[in-house]
Amino acid sequence: MTISLSLTVNGHTVDRVVDPRTLLVQLIRDHLQLTGTHVGCDTAQCGACTVHMNGKAVKACSMLAVQAQNADVVTIEGLGNEGNLHPMQVAFRECHGLQCGYCTPGMIMSSVDFLKNNPEATEAEIRVGLEGNICRCTGYQNIVRSVQHVQAGGQQGTE
Repeated sequence: MTISLSLTVNGHTVDRVVDPRTLLVQLIRDHLQLTGTHVGCDTAQCGACTVHMNGKAVKACSMLAVQAQNADVVTIEGLGNEGNLHPMQVAFRECHGLQCGYCTPGMIMSSVDFLKNNPEATEAEIRVGLEGNICRCTGYQNIVRSVQHVQAGGQQGTE
């Protein structure tokens, strides 16, 4: 059994026929070849698979692709592009908010969503707001600094 699926990914209409058990992260990575969205834990604990769906951060490993029917999905590839990076992508680069880079796409997507909804967040609130994303390398200080950098510049960006 298969199901027809239609959604928008990074501004492009996507029509696919998928197995109803296909996860959103599988659709993004395997069907659409958008490999910036990472799979870390398969249990929605690490946040490496975070994307935006209809303007909200979601963990793509815990959603079926059919749940995104008619949705607008933005992945890290759609957030910005070379020469026109999203302010959060720039901040992660400038503030060294990444090390190995595995968590970075999900961390950036979560940070953009968090800051959009909490533009005046304190450092403690930023730390709590990003608890759903795990980084095993950085100790989080430069990740928090990256979010604060965007916050200070008033450049939350848009999508």
